[in-house]
Amino acid sequence: MIEIQVDQLLANHGRTFYWLAKETGISHTTLWRLKKGKALGINFDTLEKICTALVCHPGDVLALSNHKRRQKTQISPRVSSKKKR
Repeated sequence: MIEIQVDQLLANHGRTFYWLAKETGISHTTLWRLKKGKALGINFDTLEKICTALVCHPGDVLALSNHKRRQKTQISPRVSSKKKR
């Protein structure tokens, strides 16, 4: 799983999450989803804005993790055991 390391970068730069939202113009919701691992992907434009604001490279923002995200189990509809005649 790929993780977004925004918190670590902000701490290293002495900046806040709200500063990043204001500095980049990225919505608070988008940044929150990235931070919490709820985002399904990241737009290159968003990644570029984060890198520009924090003076870093994409590899500093993205990290490969060993654990996999749990997928939501899908409930399949029950099939009637009675045969139609």
